[in-house]
Amino acid sequence: MDPTEGGRPATPPLRLRVNGQHHDLPADPRTTLLDLLRGHLNLTGAKPGCNHGTCGACTVHLDGRRVLSCLILAVTAAGSDVVTVEGLAGEALHPVQRAFIEYDALQCGYCTPGQIMSADACVREGHARTDDEIREYMSGNLCRCAAYPNIVAAVAAAAEEM
Repeated sequence: MDPTEGGRPATPPLRLRVNGQHHDLPADPRTTLLDLLRGHLNLTGAKPGCNHGTCGACTVHLDGRRVLSCLILAVTAAGSDVVTVEGLAGEALHPVQRAFIEYDALQCGYCTPGQIMSADACVREGHARTDDEIREYMSGNLCRCAAYPNIVAAVAAAAEEM
């Protein structure tokens, strides 16, 4: 058996734990974490927005901290624990997800998964004490529909519950 792929040495599988499940995935060293999640695992919650790390639509948790998956090469996440919006909830909706529904913190919904992942991190990091603090720590997530007042209200409500 030829150990090469197109004249290059074969790439060993990439091992990740995504939403609590272990995966061994083929990964070109140039593949971003976002592309791996969407293309190989069909987890389409994290969205490609700007591909420059400025909009936050691709936010996921990597080993418990929020990251922009469009900027992370998948191979650098080998052995890590990744949580996407699909894995945030358990049997019931996560408090942030419930608050986003209750406070109508979405319009078109495109940015919502990234907003939810950042909101969860914002609360867990202890940065949801005031509306100004929420706005500051959520500022890396853009909403083209301008649902910001409702997003801030949802994060504040989730913080009280969490």
